[in-house]
Amino acid sequence: MIEARRLHILRAVADHRTVTAAAAALHLTPSAVSQQLAALEQETGHRLVDRGARGVRLTPAGEILLGHTHAVLAQLERAEAELAAYGSGEAGTVTVAAFATGIAQVVAPAVTRLARTAPGIRMRVQDAEGDASLPMVLDRQVDVAVAVEYRGAPGADDPRLTHVPLYAEPFDAVVPVGHRLAGHTEVPLAELAKDPWIGPYPGNPCHDVVVLACEHAGFQPLLEHSSDDFRAVVALACAGAGVALVPRSALRGTDTTGVVVRPVDGAAPTRRVFAAVRRGAEGHPLIRPVLQALREAAPLG
Repeated sequence: MIEARRLHILRAVADHRTVTAAAAALHLTPSAVSQQLAALEQETGHRLVDRGARGVRLTPAGEILLGHTHAVLAQLERAEAELAAYGSGEAGTVTVAAFATGIAQVVAPAVTRLARTAPGIRMRVQDAEGDASLPMVLDRQVDVAVAVEYRGAPGADDPRLTHVPLYAEPFDAVVPVGHRLAGHTEVPLAELAKDPWIGPYPGNPCHDVVVLACEHAGFQPLLEHSSDDFRAVVALACAGAGVALVPRSALRGTDTTGVVVRPVDGAAPTRRVFAAVRRGAEGHPLIRPVLQALREAAPLG
């Protein structure tokens, strides 16, 4: 008989690629993870992982079991949801991880809506960048992630997660007031190819949006200054340190004195924001109202 908790461990090892990282995510010791993997191999009668200098890799048997693991864990989430619904489950706490502007755009308004529509449910919010919140959901550290599409992110067809689209927003060009393109009504990105750039650090989903937009315009941006705080990005542009692309919502409430904000000429770079939960959990009586509140609070919801 295969124990479900060992399937959780197998998936964590597959996600994190090392026993040490999986142990940290699961709040276990590496030796405990190794012991559970060994027990799972004994239960199945197959070697499931290969350990090498670069980490852990699933064997073909491990990959087969991982495919079933996604289905089994999703079904367990559904079972928990139905049992909670049977017991009414109308009071409790749901933990939501979201990036800063996502909190301002949808999470905070959803808190207000939820207080009115489901007063027994409390949202506990954690600030986390879009690339960090999805692993937090998979590792069961939070219940819901508000995240951004990025290269390498689990897609809408990922068997581990259920995606709920929330909104999409364009990035605008931000240039110093004395910039040669400041008088344009729209900014052609190709004409910024030789400018110094200010942008988020690699790993931040917005970094991918900026780099991909510039690549589509035919150049690699010269990122001389880095910050994940768009207020800092705008302040550096105001100081004449370079140019930037900034999500439109991040410019609200930001001091734009000293810069000019213009739409991008042509197809605007866009970030797409969605909520994600572990597959099967979307029907949980605590999580379902939270997802509904997030959808209703979204700018296009």
